[in-house]
Amino acid sequence: MIPSNDIPKDELWRDLVIKAQSGDKRAYSELLTDIVPFIKSRIAGGLANPDWVDDITQDVLMSVHRSLNSYIPDRPFKPWLGAIIQFRKTDFLRKHYKIKRTKESSLEDAEIFSKNVTFPSGYDELRDIEDALCSLPKKQRKIFTMIKVEGYSAKEVAKEMEMSVSAVKVSAHRSAKKMKDILS
Repeated sequence: MIPSNDIPKDELWRDLVIKAQSGDKRAYSELLTDIVPFIKSRIAGGLANPDWVDDITQDVLMSVHRSLNSYIPDRPFKPWLGAIIQFRKTDFLRKHYKIKRTKESSLEDAEIFSKNVTFPSGYDELRDIEDALCSLPKKQRKIFTMIKVEGYSAKEVAKEMEMSVSAVKVSAHRSAKKMKDILS
């Protein structure tokens, strides 16, 4: 038998899933334990708050549990898991920003900004982007932020703003062009 360290992770995980699908509780437990570091590494990048990694990881593990029987054994495991990770991360961020928007907070709120935004090297560039964003009219800024920052679809923004989808797309495009001009 080949030690698990010598087997590529995708093959190891696929073997564990197949065993777990047939009721092997040890394989199921080993799979969940083994995929956690991979999940966390895929989630961590791009999050404003490091505490969210554990929350999203739990959502991913629950989705893996619920969807385990949908995995097709003759396909690679990592892309299947990667899709779940991306969906759970997107769902989490949408819910977070929807709650945040409901509370009528914004990037201009110094307390929220300081808690949720990290300041990497190049902070001055971020400040320039923030200034450019603040130069947009309020409605245009809200549309741009919802689509480009918070990840809402044009359809969702159109419903929220009581506008047509095409008007929302035009506004977002014009805002992006205006910001590009300001930042140039």
